[in-house]
Amino acid sequence: MSFGVRLKVWGDYACFTRPEMKVERVSYDVMTPSAARGILEAVYWKPAIRWVIERIRVLNPIRFDTIRRNEVAGKLPLTVVRKAMQDGKTPVETFVDEDRQQRAALVLRDVAYVIEACFDFTSDEDRNPAKHKEMFERRAAKGQCFHRPYLGCREFPAMFELAQGAAPAPHESLLGARDLGFMLHDIDFKDGMIPRFFRPVMTDGVIEVPHPDCPNGQEVRT
Repeated sequence: MSFGVRLKVWGDYACFTRPEMKVERVSYDVMTPSAARGILEAVYWKPAIRWVIERIRVLNPIRFDTIRRNEVAGKLPLTVVRKAMQDGKTPVETFVDEDRQQRAALVLRDVAYVIEACFDFTSDEDRNPAKHKEMFERRAAKGQCFHRPYLGCREFPAMFELAQGAAPAPHESLLGARDLGFMLHDIDFKDGMIPRFFRPVMTDGVIEVPHPDCPNGQEVRT
């Protein structure tokens, strides 16, 4: 019996932000594995399992659009946060109306993906793969989620449903092989929040994702 899952997600807009862009957001061409993991965790999360993205299927043509977004220009000073942690009285606040700034963003539009994933166990407790698979599929079929999944940014909500039947044929614009350059694979929270990158090649709309313990890319320390 297979314990993999397949989830179709789609939305009007998406922004999987490239970390090298410091001021204005620019999206990757496709969904990142970390964003896909976040969507699965929004539907079903348990401490006993870790979602592992195996494959991302791109269903719609890759189209970009430019929008303007209201963002906060500054950051909370670290000294204020530390002082609040120490005395428990210092207010940790920012006034959005006084610090608002409009910035352009290059985002994706009319996106649709099929996420194919499995899960690893994180401990010796609750090791029942059939139970976890059935609970995920039941929640996904009913549209249940712990919080609304989103496509890179919270203002871009994701619709989702179980992907059933044969994999859909790719759009003609996605045929062939396309090197997507270096892409964020995920963040290693166990080793000092190290971002890990890999270099995917999309073939006929399909991106094969390496296991998070052995990404076929580079490791970047911050």
